[in-house]
Amino acid sequence: MTKKVLISTGGSGGHVIPAITIYNHLKHTHETLISTDIRGLTYLDKDYKVFVINTPKLNNYFLLPFSFLKIFFLTVKSFFILKKNNISILISTGGYMSLPICLAAKILGINIFLIEPNMVLGRANKFFLNFSRKLICYSKNLINLPSGINHKLTTVKPLIRKEYYEISTHQKSDNLFTIIIIGGSQGAKIFDELLNKSFVSLSKQASIKIIHQTSEKNINFLKNFYSQNNIESRVFSFDHNLKEVLKQGDLCITRAGASSLAELSFLNIPFIAIPLPSSKDNHQYENAKYYEEQDCCWIIDQKSFDSQKFEKFLLKLTNKSQDYMTKKNNLQKLNYQNTWNNVNQKILKIINEN
Repeated sequence: MTKKVLISTGGSGGHVIPAITIYNHLKHTHETLISTDIRGLTYLDKDYKVFVINTPKLNNYFLLPFSFLKIFFLTVKSFFILKKNNISILISTGGYMSLPICLAAKILGINIFLIEPNMVLGRANKFFLNFSRKLICYSKNLINLPSGINHKLTTVKPLIRKEYYEISTHQKSDNLFTIIIIGGSQGAKIFDELLNKSFVSLSKQASIKIIHQTSEKNINFLKNFYSQNNIESRVFSFDHNLKEVLKQGDLCITRAGASSLAELSFLNIPFIAIPLPSSKDNHQYENAKYYEEQDCCWIIDQKSFDSQKFEKFLLKLTNKSQDYMTKKNNLQKLNYQNTWNNVNQKILKIINEN
């Protein structure tokens, strides 16, 4: 009898993208369902059977009694979803949104598998660690990992969406050094107000093209800015076909979400990570540090950003310096065993273990 799997996710793309990837790894061998909150629905199309469990955040002390009451009712709702659909495996990508479904799975004695794509163990995953069968992550050197649970930790190659494995070899239509800026669908102030000014200076010394992802409200401002300064550019907001954009890049400037860095690494695109200073437990910095320690990227501290130093640094990279080529070669070495089939076999082996 085929085991039925429910994947719990929600919130940002950092949680939902690994869930989609796991879904595609399992859908041919297991009946697979997804639960998410309202925010997570943005990333899921009608091909998925989805249950909405809209867990409230627990960051408002005045509303805590109401939040706990809602979590209680959502746990009851989750209990009946799991029981009615005869779920035997729950896979959680972490985050506060996983709380009701994981509690219900624990009550029902369902096997719980946790996925941690970041280099810092998330608080929800840490809370449910004792109740889980396995913690699936990318490195054995996970920060905030409690002692005595190493037997639950198992590593896989970073989870990359299937379509990224199907991208043709890197092809560019021009000889311009193309810099891609990924500010996320919400945009980022430093990406929209500081970096673009550096590109004006750079464009006078090198032939460049800018592909800039920003928030909807900043699109017109950036389009006009690049046009007025005669910089070839493309400015866009959220793009479901981001892989086609990325493969045009020689260099990417990005935040340091686990999925974004894994995909850039897999596509062999050297990147400059500017971690979000306010990320919980500084996990974005630790995500970037994982690649920096393998000489695959550069990290810039947003708080000490120096535009003049940044412009000089970029100019060296546009000339494809030895440092740039070293990063590119190291990325290739890092990913040579990351195939869809290898990851698929590892995941199936993990969840099918008795």
